[in-house]
Amino acid sequence: MNAENEKEELLEEETADEMPEETAEPAEDAAEGDEDSEVSAEVSTEEAVEAERERYLRLYAEFDNFRKRTAREKTEVYGDATARCIEQLLPVVDNFERAMEAPCSDAQYQSGMEMIFGQMKNFLEKLGVTEVESLGAEFDPNVHNAIKQGEATEEYPEGTVCEVFQKGYKLNDKLIRPAMVAVAG
Repeated sequence: MNAENEKEELLEEETADEMPEETAEPAEDAAEGDEDSEVSAEVSTEEAVEAERERYLRLYAEFDNFRKRTAREKTEVYGDATARCIEQLLPVVDNFERAMEAPCSDAQYQSGMEMIFGQMKNFLEKLGVTEVESLGAEFDPNVHNAIKQGEATEEYPEGTVCEVFQKGYKLNDKLIRPAMVAVAG
C-alpha cells in the first residue's frame, strides 16, 4: 500500500501543481481583457477629443464668418445711409450753383455765397463725393442719363456729351445720381 499511497500523493501534487496553472490562465485572460478595455477606452477618448476638436473648429469658423459678415453689413449700412443723405442734399447744391450763376450787384454778398459754396464742396469732397465727368466725355449709359440728342460738331463729335442739364455724382465708386445730358448724334 505504500506504493499506492505514494501514487496518490504524487497525483495530488500534480493536481495541486496544475491547479495554480489553471487559475493563472483565467487571470491572464482577465488582464488581457483589461488591456483591451484600456485600448478601447483610449480609442474612444481619442475619438471624443477629435469630435470635440472638429466641433470647436466649426464653431470658430462659424463665428469668424459671422464677425466678417457683420463688419461688411455695418460698412454697407453706413455707405447706404451716407448715399441717401447726400442724395437729399444734391438738389440744394444744384440750387446753390444756379444762385451763384445769377448776376449779383453786391460784391460782398457774392463773395459770401462763394465761400459758403466752397465749404459745401469741401464737405462733399471729404465724404468722397465726386462729380461725374460729363461735358465733352464719351456717353456712358452707366453714369449718364440721355434726355436729348444734340448736333454733332467738331467740339462735340458723335457719341459725346454736348450739354449737361443736371450734374451727376458718385460716392467713392457708387453712383448716387446719373448726369442728365444731351448726346451729340
